[in-house]
Amino acid sequence: MQTTQLPTDAALSGNVLFYSKPEPLSVEAHGKLGVNALDNPYAFVGQTNMVPLTVTEFAPAALNYPVVFLGDARAPVAIMGLNQNTNLFVEANGAYRADAYLPAFVRRYPFVFATQEDQGRMVLCIDREAPMVSEGGETALFADGKPTPFTENAMKFCTDFEQERRRTESFVKLLQEHDLLTVREFNYTPRNADGSAGQPQKVAEFYGVSEEKLNALSADTFKTLRDNGALGQIYAHLMSLQNWDRLIVAAMDRAQRELPAANA
Repeated sequence: MQTTQLPTDAALSGNVLFYSKPEPLSVEAHGKLGVNALDNPYAFVGQTNMVPLTVTEFAPAALNYPVVFLGDARAPVAIMGLNQNTNLFVEANGAYRADAYLPAFVRRYPFVFATQEDQGRMVLCIDREAPMVSEGGETALFADGKPTPFTENAMKFCTDFEQERRRTESFVKLLQEHDLLTVREFNYTPRNADGSAGQPQKVAEFYGVSEEKLNALSADTFKTLRDNGALGQIYAHLMSLQNWDRLIVAAMDRAQRELPAANA
């Protein structure tokens, strides 16, 4: 896995992760649309092995995923699979693992805020090609020409998400100001048939907090990070790196489950 630049929500071009056809929401264009409740609605997450996180999600996400930083922006993400197009937490039928934390980036779908470049303002959009969106859907987006409570709640969720996204950018900037981020690797050592250690394999390269640099901070800086809550998020990130081993186990388990189907 190479360090890559993640897409952002900064355009209406359709290149936002998960969104095929985001359109500015309006009663004129979407007055007849509604959202249907699907039993297993997360198939759209199954084709990616990473999902962006906000900083306040580090602690719950760290229970399941490695939380790492990627790209020039050092964007924090939850790693959900070892291969680019494989998510080990989503089944083929769209079911998400019940014991796993579901990031806000996923929960806001099919809605998203995007920048309307000609006016420089944020507008609420909906993915017109989302599988849960249809004309006459069971939960209407508009009623009597006005947004329904469902749509208003979606707008509030996206507004809160945007605030958390900006807070996350400030957190990453703080890490960079103290030069805490460095290139890190996860290596896996398989076992040979006789039980001996095999040749180590490099599984991933990413940006992570350097524990050596963290421990070298001055007492005053360390206290500041503790008091503003950043230290707790840093430790959540560091603890989450133990989950690389869990991903290896999950990948092996899925391979074993899929083997009988491949041989059938």
